[in-house]
Amino acid sequence: MGKTKHQGPIKLPITPAPKHWVSPVPFGLGKVKPKHIRDTLKVVWDNRDNLPYAARILTQGVCDGCALGVAGLHDQTLTGPHLCTTRLNVLRLNTMPAIKEEILHSDIEDLRKYNSTELRKLGRIPYPLSRKKGERTFTRITWDEALNRIAKKIKSIDPKQLAFYLTSRGITNEVYYTAAKLARFLGTNNIDNASRICHSPSKTALKRSLGIGASSCNYMDWIGTDVLVFWGSVAANNQPVSTKYMYAAKRKGTKIIVINPYREPAMDGYWVPSIPDSALFGTKIADDFYQVNIGGDIAFMNGVMKQWFEMEEKEKGSAIDYNFVEAHTNGFNQLQEHVKKQDWDILEKSSGLTKERMAEFAELLASAKSAVFVWSMGLTQHRFGTDNISQVANLAMLRGFIGREHCGVMPIRGHSGVQGSGEMGADPFVLPGGDFQEDNIARMEQIWGFEIPRWQGDIVGVSIENAMLPNDHERKLKVFYTSGGNFLETMPDPNFIKECLENVELRVHQDIIFNTSTLVDAKEEVIVLPAMTRYEQPGGGTSTSTERMVYFSPEIKGPRIEEARSEWEIYVDLAARVKPEAKELMNFTDASQIRKEIAIANPNYDGIQYLNKKGDVFQWGGAWLCEDGICPTEDGRGNLLAIELPELRKPEGHFYVTTRRGKQFNSMIYDETDAFNNADRYDVLINEEDAKELNIAEGEAIVVYNKFGYFHGRAKYAETQRSNLLVFWPEGNVLIPKGVYEKYAGIPEYNAAVIVEKAESFHAHKDTKYVEKRIEDLEVEIG
Repeated sequence: MGKTKHQGPIKLPITPAPKHWVSPVPFGLGKVKPKHIRDTLKVVWDNRDNLPYAARILTQGVCDGCALGVAGLHDQTLTGPHLCTTRLNVLRLNTMPAIKEEILHSDIEDLRKYNSTELRKLGRIPYPLSRKKGERTFTRITWDEALNRIAKKIKSIDPKQLAFYLTSRGITNEVYYTAAKLARFLGTNNIDNASRICHSPSKTALKRSLGIGASSCNYMDWIGTDVLVFWGSVAANNQPVSTKYMYAAKRKGTKIIVINPYREPAMDGYWVPSIPDSALFGTKIADDFYQVNIGGDIAFMNGVMKQWFEMEEKEKGSAIDYNFVEAHTNGFNQLQEHVKKQDWDILEKSSGLTKERMAEFAELLASAKSAVFVWSMGLTQHRFGTDNISQVANLAMLRGFIGREHCGVMPIRGHSGVQGSGEMGADPFVLPGGDFQEDNIARMEQIWGFEIPRWQGDIVGVSIENAMLPNDHERKLKVFYTSGGNFLETMPDPNFIKECLENVELRVHQDIIFNTSTLVDAKEEVIVLPAMTRYEQPGGGTSTSTERMVYFSPEIKGPRIEEARSEWEIYVDLAARVKPEAKELMNFTDASQIRKEIAIANPNYDGIQYLNKKGDVFQWGGAWLCEDGICPTEDGRGNLLAIELPELRKPEGHFYVTTRRGKQFNSMIYDETDAFNNADRYDVLINEEDAKELNIAEGEAIVVYNKFGYFHGRAKYAETQRSNLLVFWPEGNVLIPKGVYEKYAGIPEYNAAVIVEKAESFHAHKDTKYVEKRIEDLEVEIG
């Protein structure tokens, strides 16, 4: 943990910077770009029935969108107001009235005609609901009926047949902590959270490489660092406020590098609406793009290190920071030996980049005195995601870019609550304050006052798949209790996930809105519980940002949904009904009581107990983790790891496909058209040369397919790396194999080898089994 305190916020320069402008044409007229003014006016219109409350949420609450940590309209990085379209889009979830009763209780088949966007717009869930097997409509039930039924079912099954899941949608640390305690109180370790499908490899890799489980630095470190690298991250789209930090960094002379298969327009140029000269003329963000192959990052990083070692042979100290490496790392010799053996031809083929380009990046970093590496799902959502992140840590340690100002490694979080989820113990591999290991288990048993089961819990994907096990199997999923989340739209192979959800005996959906998974049948019953938002939570709540800032968000005066309850209160009530004889062990009566216990359970959070009013915030761990190179590992040193090249499994003549996000928040889609490239949700981003070799015209109907599924879309020419395709998520999930999880962190694989054909050819040959034969060939080649 660091001793230096965060020194923000700082001021932006006032004078314009024409050298960074995208275009002299005001407001980017004629260019494909977000229309911030129009979108803001639309949000005002959507919230017209509740504008005073909406205004209070924006000015008093902590953002429930991304994890930058904007409290009210301010943050800890830059002075001045901050407001982005991501937060504005999510706003309506908090101000909507309840679903009209005539719609709420209509025939289930009528409800199933709505997609998730349409379901979301119906309004909030007003009161507990039940739909038993064979019933055509939801029935209103009381809270007592709902919780008694859930409790009775839980008591009738083996705890290993029970699983909990919590999404990241506005959920507070208090809710995560109470859920983590409840799961163990009921005897199950099957509890997981939304980081499993976004940043679980980041935590796993950083723990093994540096001994930390979060960003080592701050957003302020972007501003003035020599090099700022975005790796598989489109922060301008997913965390729009961060464009102000990028603008400030550019003004300080920082070089911004983007490493991604697609030359993302949002990272090429952006019109920051709250900065006058940027709003008028745009800001060129990226100084360079390195367009790696999907899954080619490990090869690229090995190439960078290989170049460094070749530089060292000519001049010692020209690339490696030996003072840092010798004082603060293990494994240097093994890593050097491993990298030197790498073949340049293989590195070029795997990465998709030439030796010259890899050397160019290596020399840029070698000449830099500081750098910050930022990444997101482009690195994590692979079956080798943990190795990807350990490679980033290797680069940082070899150059000494750890534990000091303007340096660090940052997994940028896309959702406001998710950083705290594991730190509160809502994870099968951890408990509050540490990993799921005997010493920490014993410590938490002393704090909680009850025995914690020793068996290893399942990640959420495996829990869901366990619904398909034989009925007498001890891990057959029989009760699935989910707080938010829509696995039909976030997991690979949606049809299989639907089948799994239908095989659960009792499903509990604790949420503020309906989504498509809420409407799926269960073997016995579906119970829906109406939850409060974070702004309605009595006593307020806290959330942890990407940079480890713990913010207090107060309860905000406004209208309330008829019977919605705070999520932590629901968990406490359920615990008392399942185990009335021990209910005093789960007897939280207010949010401040939970925060006091969190401070004891997770020592990093000592300070959370004092957060109780608007504006209260502290940062755990100090400004920089691993400050002065000292890591929280057994020997205080970081671990350099020799990472093998992954097998990419893309046969010649085939493509690799990955998923990307458009105008959406998680799986909640807010526009059918991507504001940055004008693509719609069924456009397939394909390199123009690749398309022309297949005689595919732009806009032409195509089919992308493999042995897992078929995706019918249209070709859209884009600046992608050759042989790499991008489809929108979740629409493209039909192409992704089920049950493929990263071996260390359990994140699902979200990439696959595919065939691309014109739709007319695909359908013309289908009757002759041509397509089936192509798939058989693909199975042989990559199996």
